[in-house]
Amino acid sequence: MNKSENLKILEESIRNVPDFPKKGIQFKDITTALKVPAIFKFTVEQIVDYYKTKGITKVVAIESRGFIIGGALAAKLETGFVPVRKKGKLPAEKFSRTYALEYGEDTLEVHKDALEKDDIVLLHDDLLATGGTTLASIELIKNFHIKDIYINFIVELDFLNGRNTIGKEYDIYSLIHF
Repeated sequence: MNKSENLKILEESIRNVPDFPKKGIQFKDITTALKVPAIFKFTVEQIVDYYKTKGITKVVAIESRGFIIGGALAAKLETGFVPVRKKGKLPAEKFSRTYALEYGEDTLEVHKDALEKDDIVLLHDDLLATGGTTLASIELIKNFHIKDIYINFIVELDFLNGRNTIGKEYDIYSLIHF
């Protein structure tokens, strides 16, 4: 199969869950796609192919679904892996950032020793909605004054305009658009 056929299979394998986590939200569940070995492999390979020449030194992934592909990306790109976690989950000294969700508010944290100024970061999450979570993660990463940041998602919900929230200065690559 070619790339566009595989992308269609990936798209069709993502489950839509109405009214989760609250009424009115149409949750895109990637677990139905990732349980199929060929789809999981294809997803990782497509992202790696896009970033393999960018000089990435660390993959920063956002809790919790971002960890699934983020860890695989770090292994394939031969980089370090840095988790961005919800408040209270990291044991050492950390930076924190509170942000608005499309259905509430949350706080993200990263260890203060996670990145260095020479790092080139790939920020990964499973889905881009309004961009709040990604923007909060970018603000955390900016504390380190790194060289560059790239941003990746498996799914982007275009109608929520999260890309505009993040800003045009970032290279954003999404596999699937709804």
